[in-house]
Amino acid sequence: MNLFKKDTKDTIKIIYQKDRFKRYTNFLIGILMAALAFNIFILPTNIVFGVSGIGVIFNHLWNIDPSLVILIGSLILLILSYFLMGWEKTANSVIGSLLFPVFVELTEWVIPLIDLGNTEPILIAIFGAVISGFGFGLVFKSGFTTGGMDILKQIFSKYLKISIGNATIFTDGIVITLGLFVFGIEQFMYSLITVYVIGIITDKVILGISNSKAFHIITNKEEEIKKYLIDNLNCGVTVLDVKGGYTNNRQKMLMCIIPTKEYFKVKEGISNIDLNAFFLVTDAYEVSGGFVKKEV
Repeated sequence: MNLFKKDTKDTIKIIYQKDRFKRYTNFLIGILMAALAFNIFILPTNIVFGVSGIGVIFNHLWNIDPSLVILIGSLILLILSYFLMGWEKTANSVIGSLLFPVFVELTEWVIPLIDLGNTEPILIAIFGAVISGFGFGLVFKSGFTTGGMDILKQIFSKYLKISIGNATIFTDGIVITLGLFVFGIEQFMYSLITVYVIGIITDKVILGISNSKAFHIITNKEEEIKKYLIDNLNCGVTVLDVKGGYTNNRQKMLMCIIPTKEYFKVKEGISNIDLNAFFLVTDAYEVSGGFVKKEV
């Protein structure tokens, strides 16, 4: 067990040592984009989420610099993380937790330069969410986090025995609900939209836009479908042995990766050959290695 743990630690070290210049560059660009989005779109429109949302609330109620609130909140959460989660879980959050409020402070000068005028609040919320999501995506893709609520999510997930997804709903829900009482229902709805769009854009930056689909097909006409896929679409097909969980019947499952633009041909081709075929289609965000012309 100790040897296995040591080997996995070595693997993590190797991962973080690769492309360090690119990783740190993307990280800094991501932090800068998130900070600019906060100062240009989030703060002026009182959109609330995460630790930065606490900064927005404090700035509105008591005119306290939001970067100071974010910094203090992040430091408190880092200390909690160190004692409750350990140094290994905390390490990658330190630099983001410290730099994000610093970048918020350094980019405050842009606020008076950009006049949003009579721009529709929904457009402001969406633009702020897209830029924030892109920035956060670059940060996460580089192997870092911006700290803040990400730390609290991990703590709640561990000690309340809930998933990260549920922990996210819980933590963001608390902050957004506070915003409801401070700013009213309209800003509450804009905050919900912002959080939703940020989540989508962040995932797209981390995973990329899917250019491929993965088909998993269970059929009684295995050879016919396999021949159709190989001869007409020139895609590799892998045949897997599977067993029904209820019937315990053993069957063959075909797996293939196809370009998204070929989705219609594959779907309709399978249905035409075997109307009773069962197939599952998922996005394949990254496909590498093992490319062959014919059957694998």
